[in-house]
Amino acid sequence: QVQLVESGGGVVQTGGSLRLSCAASGRTSSRPAMGWFRQAPGKEREYVAAVTWSGGSTDYADSVKGRFTISRDIAKNTVSLQRNSLKPEDTAVYYCAVSGRKWVAGTQMADFGSWGQGTQVIVST
Repeated sequence: QVQLVESGGGVVQTGGSLRLSCAASGRTSSRPAMGWFRQAPGKEREYVAAVTWSGGSTDYADSVKGRFTISRDIAKNTVSLQRNSLKPEDTAVYYCAVSGRKWVAGTQMADFGSWGQGTQVIVST
């Protein structure tokens, strides 16, 4: 069983930088992919990005490709999500999740079974 805790959220001005971190605790023998999702008020939760356990492969939603960067720190067992030049549309609750698959190509929300509690990001104007 894996427990996830997100951190790094808060209020950031438009044009500022975002760096979220997800710390994973517990053990897993499957080396699953991990991902980030976000949910804006009144909207459905959407996929943002995913990374393999080793950090060697990444995948991004078409809507955010080129805007966000996902990375893994194997030693710390964390996965980070970074974004410069934040926009108000980035305001959302961001969630970290563990996939039931090892690969990230063709990632679907249904692939993820373990979720963190989320961290709120508000991009002010």
